[in-house]
Amino acid sequence: MHRTGSRGFYFFLIFFVLFALFLYGPMFSIILLSFQGPNGGLTFPMNGFSFHWFGELWKGAGVVDIGSAFRRSLLLGFVVMILTVVLSVAAGLAFRKQFRGAELLFLMTIASLIVPSIVLSLGVALEFRLLDETIKWFGGRFEIEKINYEFQTTLGMFTSGMGTQLTWTLPFGLLIMFAVFNRFDKSYEEAARDLGATQWQTIREVVLPIIAPSIVGIGLFGFTLSYDELARSSQVMGATNTLPLELRGLTTTVTTPIIYALGTITTLFSFVVIGTFFLIFWLLSRSRSKVLR
Repeated sequence: MHRTGSRGFYFFLIFFVLFALFLYGPMFSIILLSFQGPNGGLTFPMNGFSFHWFGELWKGAGVVDIGSAFRRSLLLGFVVMILTVVLSVAAGLAFRKQFRGAELLFLMTIASLIVPSIVLSLGVALEFRLLDETIKWFGGRFEIEKINYEFQTTLGMFTSGMGTQLTWTLPFGLLIMFAVFNRFDKSYEEAARDLGATQWQTIREVVLPIIAPSIVGIGLFGFTLSYDELARSSQVMGATNTLPLELRGLTTTVTTPIIYALGTITTLFSFVVIGTFFLIFWLLSRSRSKVLR
């Protein structure tokens, strides 16, 4: 029986190792190939070892403006993160009480998770095209020169692009809030009320500090889901591209390891962001433990 148990343990261990290699092997391969020599290609075996392609990337690669795309993705990610946190926490607080239409509103919120991303992107793009036509008709009907001569489209990074990404981040934030408040001990709020705290003081001084680690988790979800979103952003960004959209374009035009160097840098940046959020989460968890004591 002991041998049978040992065999089962080693079987699952080997299976897990193979699965980890399958999952993370491509990422490690890209990182390794980004350090090819000047004459290196896109496949193994490696031809030398250098930082040549990182230098070429720093020069701009002569294809697309990666720096501008990165800044746009970073800014959009932070805006989506803030909106996701604020709306998710507000919705979580609201759903603690029963109100008419709560179930329908919840189902409508999470429905975007099961809709194919490209279909949703096309639908939002069509919606904003109809809005464009309405604005143009309004400008022509009432002879508004600013609309007739200057207006182009409502499609943009902070209109249709941001709205589409929120359909991806908000359901996750709301589900996290549901899980948090289902385990939340209301006796802390009752104690604050007994001590004379107002409703806003109770939320600010009691509820928010306790759920702060979960809020950090929602922020991490919001930023990372926005930062690497491709399919939902493909039809709605207007004249500007985020970093994932630029990377998709690079895969069809760049035939050197410079694309791998860019992948390595963006991967390291993602790990830095995740590590920063985990550090904040750990610090807030310690503060929360002291408060609950």
